[in-house]
Amino acid sequence: MTAQEILDGLTPDGSRWLTFGGNYSNQRHSPLTQITPANVNRLVPQWTFQTGTLGNFETTSLFRDNVLYVTGPQNVAWALDARTGRQIWRYRRELPPNLTACCGLVNRGFGVLGDKLFMVTLDAHLVALDMKTGAVVWDVTMQDYKTGYASTIAPIVVKDKVIVGVAGGEFGIRGFIDAYEAQTGKRAWRFYTISRAMRHGQAIRGRSVARVSG
Repeated sequence: MTAQEILDGLTPDGSRWLTFGGNYSNQRHSPLTQITPANVNRLVPQWTFQTGTLGNFETTSLFRDNVLYVTGPQNVAWALDARTGRQIWRYRRELPPNLTACCGLVNRGFGVLGDKLFMVTLDAHLVALDMKTGAVVWDVTMQDYKTGYASTIAPIVVKDKVIVGVAGGEFGIRGFIDAYEAQTGKRAWRFYTISRAMRHGQAIRGRSVARVSG
């Protein structure tokens, strides 16, 4: 999987879907034309895969070489044969019991580059998995989940960088966007979306409210 393939985007034959939105325009529009208003009523199921995982699925699967790469709630993930539904591998992250994710223990999907898949976690890590086996290649901490941070976003890969963000605004975190080296997991840069002064002001107001309400 190359950066050029991701940049080229969707192909007319539908042989790949390499980003959450299909391509960098993020329109999620398939170029396939086989399904039409005239024949849509003839669609029938070909296979069903039982995930064995409870929760909401808010993901978009990636697709290449007839393999679907799927993430699910609570950071469970699968590689499936798109022709048969056969499970190729399954990954499950051991999550701490005291997560602070506010709006569902979900995950929106993988990023991909080379032979690696990239997934953020509910305990605010970024993990790289081997595409063929699902084994962990590297695992880096974005921020301490105990201070309110989580992450559910589908990473975006640009050239050799994996771009991710965090959740946790409901718990007063200071939001940021990170870029990581796809090969090593080393953080290349961080851009804070909330200034330090604003974050400090929120903390002061929060303590004032707590004193008044208490």
